[in-house]
Amino acid sequence: MSEILGLERDGHVAVATLNRPERLNALSAELSAELLGLCREVNDDDSIWTLVITGAGRGFCSGVDLSGGGRRRELSEQSHSERLDELGWVGRQALAVSGIAKPTVAAVNGVAAGAGMSLALACDLRTGDSRSRFRTVFAERSLSPDSGMSYFLPRIVGYARAADLIFTSRDVGAEEAYRLGLLDRLAEGEGALDAAVELATSIASLPPLAIQSAKRVLQHNINVALHEALLYETAGLGYARRAPNDLAESIASFRERRPPHFTGT
Repeated sequence: MSEILGLERDGHVAVATLNRPERLNALSAELSAELLGLCREVNDDDSIWTLVITGAGRGFCSGVDLSGGGRRRELSEQSHSERLDELGWVGRQALAVSGIAKPTVAAVNGVAAGAGMSLALACDLRTGDSRSRFRTVFAERSLSPDSGMSYFLPRIVGYARAADLIFTSRDVGAEEAYRLGLLDRLAEGEGALDAAVELATSIASLPPLAIQSAKRVLQHNINVALHEALLYETAGLGYARRAPNDLAESIASFRERRPPHFTGT
């Protein structure tokens, strides 16, 4: 895609790499704009069934670039739409990443701090290794959480643990992150990316419409009562079945006791 955000493909798995290693992949306005474009591209490309996001070098993403690249422009320099923007660019990023229709896996290969931690939390799943480290950061900057932190974190680790991490802004290493649920897979050595690709490949071996429908149902039903959740599950079944060839293949491969081959059709 660009020098600051790479995209590689292996079959139906795409790997996006934040590539500002000299800044621990801190989010500049330019990089955030690239991420928004990436989200649109992944959603529009039917050949991509799962997405892995990772960072180049020794960090995943250290948050907003405070050296100048991530700072808000002076009001006099902003367009009317920017001045009336309710979310800010990190807010739009949170919506875009969590709104990717396909499953997403963050390979947390180093520090994930502030908005960079939020970026990892916006993904469906997270893998890590001995280098993984999380820090909420906002309180240290005399800020309350943004970039989706207050939404994603309590839903992943629970309210009290989220409050602990936000109120203390303490470091969370790999082992504790795995215990808390910040990481779903903890690889040995420096295997975060390999673990993420393995997980993404496993997901991509299944029917893509069924998986995308499952993601839609999960995201919707986390915030509704049981009756509405059951209705949405029924609707999701209908969407999952809109790939008749994959539905037939799932039955045929089961009966013939062979590995299935799904095509998304």
